[in-house]
Amino acid sequence: MRHHVDHRTLGRYGSHRRLMLGNMAASLFLNGSIKTTVTRAKELRRVAEKLITRARGGSVHDIRVVFSKMPHKEAAKKLFQEIAPKFMNFDKGGYTRIVKLGARKGDGSPMAVIELVERKDDENK
Repeated sequence: MRHHVDHRTLGRYGSHRRLMLGNMAASLFLNGSIKTTVTRAKELRRVAEKLITRARGGSVHDIRVVFSKMPHKEAAKKLFQEIAPKFMNFDKGGYTRIVKLGARKGDGSPMAVIELVERKDDENK
């Protein structure tokens, strides 16, 4: 039975999965969007949105927590200096978008693009 199991294992053991998701989050923050499978995109969304929410705080503790989850200096620097200030007026969450692309040619895996949302709060009010 799967009592209280709330994550996907992605066919990897725990430390490998956490490192993979941290590297994918760094690529997302550096590039703005990445192409991956739908399952990985859904797991990455959980990690990336928590990191962005944490970066909005900006305290020393927040910096240390982000570095423990994503030890990539350039990505963390961009997250705190460029990405987090864009989302300061947002509610917590909703920073990413997943767009499904269809099946991959080789093995039929459903593919998706995960990207950071570029929405303007001033127009929505």
